[in-house]
Amino acid sequence: MLLATFKLCAGSSYRHMRNMKGLRHQAVLAIGQELNRRTLGDSSPGWISQVRRRSSLLGSQLEVALYSEQELSYIHQGEVAMQKALGILSNQEGWKKENQQENGDKVLSKVVPDVGKVFRLEVVVDQPMDRLYEELVDRMEAMGEWNPNVKEIKVLQKIGKDTVITHELAAAAAGNLVGPRDFVSVRCAKRRGSTCVLAGIATHFGEMPEQSGVIRAEHGPTCMVLHPLAGSPSKTKFTWLLSIDLKGWLPKTIINQVLSQTQMEFANHLRKRLESSSA
Repeated sequence: MLLATFKLCAGSSYRHMRNMKGLRHQAVLAIGQELNRRTLGDSSPGWISQVRRRSSLLGSQLEVALYSEQELSYIHQGEVAMQKALGILSNQEGWKKENQQENGDKVLSKVVPDVGKVFRLEVVVDQPMDRLYEELVDRMEAMGEWNPNVKEIKVLQKIGKDTVITHELAAAAAGNLVGPRDFVSVRCAKRRGSTCVLAGIATHFGEMPEQSGVIRAEHGPTCMVLHPLAGSPSKTKFTWLLSIDLKGWLPKTIINQVLSQTQMEFANHLRKRLESSSA
């Protein structure tokens, strides 16, 4: 059944699609085969496994006739970033505490081979998941209004309903020891049942070259995961995996301090935003 589904979604069952030539057709088939392999081979437990399987199945159902080769590449990058990020989160070993607040908010970290040091924020927000999804996904470009660490987020291109290319301009941090950075990323949002994931990774977008006076930093496989708190569906468990290369010359101690503090501050700013908008 899965093989027939991939064949149908890749367009090989349609006369007008059988004539597709070149990299575009090959890319579509490769995406379908890779996502199928990942889905069948996944053995991760719990909600992460569920999201990864459903994400892969959805990715196989691309309406390929609507996308260019470059757009298919962006979609694939977003899918791969989500798989990698969820894979990191699913491995519970090796995490070390960086910071913890009295309210239970905490930041953990560990070094991941071929990725580097990653940071994991875990908090509980007294708002339903739909409110967080609306603020973080539907109103992404408004983040600069409530998060002082972000000057601006702009959607450069939207591809289908799940994938966007964004440009983010971050403010200076640590008393200007870390100057302004900007990021160009592909982001992939999936919402399945009681869990939603917003994943991303650095990408190249020709229409957004490097800016004068700003260092172009890069996100590694990164994601935010939202799902209702067990036993309290009006509250949301929020997990943010952050993998980032700030570029430039910076001591590791400053990088670790800035990134863990940025995550803690984000949680506080998000709560204030949700409370004020609800009021």
